[in-house]
Formats: sequence, structure tokens, C-alpha cells
Amino acid sequence: MELDDTDRAILQALLKDSRASQRELSRIVGVAQGTITNRLKRLENNGVIDGYSVVLNPESVGWTMTIMAGLCIAKGKMIDVQQKIAADSRVFSVYDVTGDWDSMVLARVRDRADLDDLTKTVFTLEGVTRSFTHVVLNTVKEDGFAKPAPDKNTK
Repeated sequence: MELDDTDRAILQALLKDSRASQRELSRIVGVAQGTITNRLKRLENNGVIDGYSVVLNPESVGWTMTIMAGLCIAKGKMIDVQQKIAADSRVFSVYDVTGDWDSMVLARVRDRADLDDLTKTVFTLEGVTRSFTHVVLNTVKEDGFAKPAPDKNTK
């Protein structure tokens, strides 16, 4: 689906405040409320908007450390290992990647003991042949979403 400037403006407004009413979106974007209604339905039906959610402050709900781990996974074990890792409640992202590692995992843990447990139970599952773990010291930016891509004709 090709996005135009109005679609991008709606998405950017929703990324700032997903609870904004259609009336508020209409005011921000500068189009009629009916246009907002129709565009939102189209964006949802085409899978551009996949849902609406709450963004939690990790520390306020007990997750004090963010972890990034790279994993080498034995041939033929990738899907099974990734599914097991993804099932752990501390893990919030699992990616297939290019480069030296087969998979990158992002997780949050309560404390050092929880990190020790994650490292010894999840990152050593059968099929994981090598891993590295980084602890995030400071989060400079984390909003989870890139802004909508500009039109291909725009530089």
C-alpha cells in the first residue's frame, strides 16, 4: 500500500499519542474527521496499523536491565530454538539476522540474578552453540517504531 502525506501525518500523530480522538487527529492533520475515519479504516484493513497498545516504562514494572544477546544456532534448530526463547516472558524481541550471529534477542530482567538465570537457562538451550550478551547501560532512544518512510519521490 502506498502512503501519501495525509497517511503519514495520521501515523505520526498516532505514534505520538495513540489515544488521540479522531476529532483531535482531524485538527492535527488538517483534514475533515470523515477523512480520518476513512483513512484509519483503510490503514487498519491494509495492515499498516496492526493494533493499538500501551507503552510501559520497564523500570516501573520491575524490569531494571535491558539485555541484547547474539546467538549462533545449530543448523536445523533455528525455528525450534527461537520459539522456545520467544516463549520466555523476559524476552520481547527475537530476530533472524545476517552476519556473525544467527539470531538477536532483546530481553528485560529484574536484576543480576535474573540475568544469570536467563543466561544459564534460555541462552544455553539445546541448539544454541555460542552466545554473547550485552547489558544496556543507558537508553538514548527507544520508541519501538521508525517514522513512516517518506514518499519514494521525496529526497
